[in-house]
Amino acid sequence: MSHNVNLSGYTSLKTGGPVEQLVELETDDDLQAAIVQYGSEGQIWILGYGTNCLVSDKGLPGTVIINKSGRIQEIGPRKFKVDSGVNWDQFIQYAIQKDAWGLEFTSGIPGGVGAAINGNIAAYGHKVADCLVEATLLDTSNHSIGIREASFFAFDYRTSNLQQPENQNLVVLDATFEMQTSPTSELAYASALAVAKDLGITPVSLENRRAIIMETRKRAGSLLKDASEGPWTAGSFFKNPVVSEDKAQVIIDHEETNITREQLYIQNRIHGQNSMRVSAAHVLLAAGFQRGQTWGNVGLHPDHILKIENLGNATAQEMYDVVQMILATVKEKLDIALVPEVQFLGEF
Repeated sequence: MSHNVNLSGYTSLKTGGPVEQLVELETDDDLQAAIVQYGSEGQIWILGYGTNCLVSDKGLPGTVIINKSGRIQEIGPRKFKVDSGVNWDQFIQYAIQKDAWGLEFTSGIPGGVGAAINGNIAAYGHKVADCLVEATLLDTSNHSIGIREASFFAFDYRTSNLQQPENQNLVVLDATFEMQTSPTSELAYASALAVAKDLGITPVSLENRRAIIMETRKRAGSLLKDASEGPWTAGSFFKNPVVSEDKAQVIIDHEETNITREQLYIQNRIHGQNSMRVSAAHVLLAAGFQRGQTWGNVGLHPDHILKIENLGNATAQEMYDVVQMILATVKEKLDIALVPEVQFLGEF
């Protein structure tokens, strides 16, 4: 355990103030035991790989548990029990080695298994909800444990009911996934198909699918880099919104590739489960924001406008203020209420 540790070193945005106590769990450590022990001393926060959060400059009270503990168990044919601290992409690689289909399009997404369930992560047509059977939850308010089937989580686009205020005391300890012996869906996303063509491979095997997705994510700047120097991001900052058909037609006019309007609607449905769920990147462009635009130490990625960057010395408050300005501008100009995908921890 460490005391008065600055959390900026534990998040991908490299921002965040101090925490009173910091506990780092390794592979063989027990998350449940740590929660029971330190939860009796005051407020606890579970932070995995720090890839989808903005921590206040004021820090966090109580104890932060860095959860990177856990293991993967094959408990049946293509059925896996995975501890919440396991790195998501580590799990995907393991599943591919076991010839298990159904989540391979989520290759390369950073973060832990627990966070993946919390946010129902998805990419290129695959999502956590497709394969989750059940998960073991710990209630930090009374330390009771229960196993909940997938239906309990009420999964929707980029969300689960774990994000509801009444469930903030529930922590995922482990999850069971059941996968398939053959492809569960075809790769239909235009950018990924273009990469496949460039690589000269077809998405007929799990290994090829992973190679295509990893290269697609690399070209989109979506692979987490372990860099000592900025800029740093938390990935796409906003969720794609559902809009009216009239607004969708205006917004998708900001697509700069040669794909057709019909193809865009197909991609919207694949990526967001609704053809009217438009790209938040197009929304920002339609509201007048520009790639590479900066506000002091905070900027928008020069290619991928949804990635809000810490250019080197940004505070969490500076980043938060830019986010709020973007939200207000989009609402004023387009009457669209964007929702951040990144979670805000602490007081702003």
